[in-house]
Amino acid sequence: MTYIGRLLVMLVLLCSLSTPVSSQTYRKISGWSDEINERIESFLNTTLTMNHRKVAVFDGDGTVIGQAPHYLADEALYRYADKNYKGRKDAFAREKMAILNRMVEDGNNVGKAYVEDRVHFLAGMTPDEIMNMGYECYTDAYQGKFYPEMKQLIANLKEYGFEVWILTASPELLYQKFLSEELGLPDTNIIGVKSVVANGLLTDDIILPIPQDDGKANVIPTFIKTRPLIVGGNSRGDMDMLNQSCGLKIVVNPDDETIRGEKDGPMKGYTVKQYWEKEGAVIVKCNDVPDPKVTFHTSAWKIRTNKSNPKQGFN
Repeated sequence: MTYIGRLLVMLVLLCSLSTPVSSQTYRKISGWSDEINERIESFLNTTLTMNHRKVAVFDGDGTVIGQAPHYLADEALYRYADKNYKGRKDAFAREKMAILNRMVEDGNNVGKAYVEDRVHFLAGMTPDEIMNMGYECYTDAYQGKFYPEMKQLIANLKEYGFEVWILTASPELLYQKFLSEELGLPDTNIIGVKSVVANGLLTDDIILPIPQDDGKANVIPTFIKTRPLIVGGNSRGDMDMLNQSCGLKIVVNPDDETIRGEKDGPMKGYTVKQYWEKEGAVIVKCNDVPDPKVTFHTSAWKIRTNKSNPKQGFN
């Protein structure tokens, strides 16, 4: 090779070394419109030069996994009771059935007392028993209900160097195994209602804050310890958490029928969808309908059903 040729080769090598190469590549989310994809990609590209923690936080039921016709947390408890405690006369079984009867009488399965009673029902079990209870319920009744679009979104976030966290009002141990496996996240990034584990068993001692309504917003600085760039949710209960986002807000299947009232603060006078449209959130649709082949124990206990959200066409 001539001197000039060697010089040209060296120049090409130097240029290739000095040219910054980005490993972040956005992959289009199939099932969502070009407009939504472009908005998400544009935002992610603004984070490329950030040198601090990049965090995204998502609600669980109804945001990353379907909730029609019932919450997985309820189905796991009621099916476990039907299989293991129903008809027994011993004090322990009667105590657990009494907790469920109290939950049924309460009826408000998004209320604080009901959410706490889920933990009281699980008290006395080992963490592994509870994780396996949730996993068994998932494989029996909810497999296939993860939203593929949200899985693709989470894959993109990982590509862009984001930490992804799931924040649920359900018992933490009940959800950690199947959520971490399906979404490829550390189980420590699945945060739910926490309670003290003593001598290898879950206790009734609930650790605050409870991730319900405004408690979800408080969980972020308490346990995640940084303000998220992206937050995703689906319901009125996610409003305070969504407003913790300093970047993108993503709302999945928001209700557009119920006008919120006085107790809903800034959402008063709007449906959930109207409110988030006004606030400039990204509104997306994911298919969430009951599987007719699954018989739900929760239905037999007459717990209210969640609304179906059949997806028709693109967002």
